[in-house]
Amino acid sequence: MTTDDDHPSPPFGRALCAMVTPFTGSGALDLDGAQRLAERLVAAGCDGLVLSGTTGESPTTTDAEKSALVAAVREAVGGRAALVAGVGTADTRHTVELARAAERAGADGLLVVAPYYSRPPQDALEAHFREVADACGLPLALYDIPGRTGTRIEPDTLVRLAGHPRIVAVKDCSYDLLGTQKVLARTGLAYYAGCDEQILALYALGATGYVSTVANVVPGLFRAVLDAFDAGGTREAACLQRRALALIEPVMAAGLPGTVTTKALLGALGLPSGPVRAPLRPADRETTEGLLKAYRELTAGAAQFQA
Repeated sequence: MTTDDDHPSPPFGRALCAMVTPFTGSGALDLDGAQRLAERLVAAGCDGLVLSGTTGESPTTTDAEKSALVAAVREAVGGRAALVAGVGTADTRHTVELARAAERAGADGLLVVAPYYSRPPQDALEAHFREVADACGLPLALYDIPGRTGTRIEPDTLVRLAGHPRIVAVKDCSYDLLGTQKVLARTGLAYYAGCDEQILALYALGATGYVSTVANVVPGLFRAVLDAFDAGGTREAACLQRRALALIEPVMAAGLPGTVTTKALLGALGLPSGPVRAPLRPADRETTEGLLKAYRELTAGAAQFQA
């Protein structure tokens, strides 16, 4: 099903943040901090939160921590935002276990990345996603990020998977604009831009919205991009997207993982974050100061974008 403006209906909202997982100074899960951060993000315009994704350090959190995080954030935001739980692993059986646990904990949907390291061929990849989708009652967003997994979810595979009633969306980090358009043209899958620099471009082509890392610190900015575009202000939307590059580049394209830079900036702003878990290492002082400078320049005179 699509909306009147040719964007597929948003199964998890359209303005989603790939939320960091806050830790205490000793490295333990900080559920109070997660609740406070989630409250702030929803109040600032996020209608969906992705928990335990790449930015949420899913490879280094335990199964119990993942479930506890979903339950705590659900308690904090209630029904004001959709919660999408990252459950993808390199093991189909483990992924199914996490999917069922996320459903019990109160998630609204699942983010399922292509299994990494083993690099399954497309028929095995398709079977993996179908097994997860058959194992519980939640809708799935498939996470296509071959730069991390080593395996692309090919457009033809996505077209076939779109026939499954619980496979409803894609988080697109493929950097394949042609392939994305082919799937948009042939399916009703809701596409979410997973790379912040592509949010407006994909939305203009018919994507549903975005899953943003930079939204952890400026949750209102990309929502304003979509709102301007929907109101017919394409020039304004383009200006806002270009303006966001001042923060997108140092957070996402400066040689450090987005989790590291985002947590450094959140911490500098006095917001819940805490350390990253090894093997990641914290940003140094110079990097943090540069991030803070970029944030202040971006948000100067724009209260709606400030943390």
